[in-house]
Amino acid sequence: IALCGAMNAQTKFGVKAGYALSSVNTKVDGIDEEDMDEMDAMSTFYVGALVEHKFSEKFGLQAELLYSPMGAKSSGSDSDGNWEDKLKIGTLQLPIGAKFYPTESFALTAGVNFGFILSSEYEYTWDGESETEDIEDMSSLNLAPFIGAEYTLPMGLFFDARYNLGVSNLYTGEGSDDYKIKNSFFQIGVGY
Repeated sequence: IALCGAMNAQTKFGVKAGYALSSVNTKVDGIDEEDMDEMDAMSTFYVGALVEHKFSEKFGLQAELLYSPMGAKSSGSDSDGNWEDKLKIGTLQLPIGAKFYPTESFALTAGVNFGFILSSEYEYTWDGESETEDIEDMSSLNLAPFIGAEYTLPMGLFFDARYNLGVSNLYTGEGSDDYKIKNSFFQIGVGY
C-alpha cells in the first residue's frame, strides 16, 4: 500500500501571475469608524513561481514565491486643487496551502500567506506634483490566512482566485496597541 501511495505522489513546478485588489483597514481604539478617513482599495498585480506536491488524487500541498506591491489609495479635490494619497507596500509573499481536489481539474485551497515587507512608503500627489516619504514604523511581516479555488485545463494552464485576510498589525510605532493597520487582498490570475 505504501508503494502505491508513493507512486501516486507527484511534484510539479510552475509560474503564475495576475491581478490583485489590495485594501488597508485602519482602526484606532476609541474612535468610531465613521469618523475616520478610510482609503480605497488599490488595483495591483502579482507574479511568481510555485511548487505543488500531490500526495494522492485528492490532496496536495502548494508553496509559492510571489512579488506583489500592496497598499491602498485615496483621492479628492479641495480649494487647493486635486490630490491623491497612496500607501505602497512592496511585498515578497510566501503562500503555503493545502489543496483538496473534488474533481481532477478543480481544487479548493486554504493556507497562510507569509508576506515579507520589502519597502513601505506614502506618496502624496497635488495637481500632478508628487512627494514620497518612507514609512519607518512598518512591520516586516504580514500574515494573511487565505481560501481559494483553482481550475486546471488538460494542457496544464490553470486559473485561480484567492482571498487573503490580513491579521497582522502592520503599524509598529508608538501606540501600536491602540492603532492598527491591516492589509487584506483578493487575487485572481492564471498560471502554468
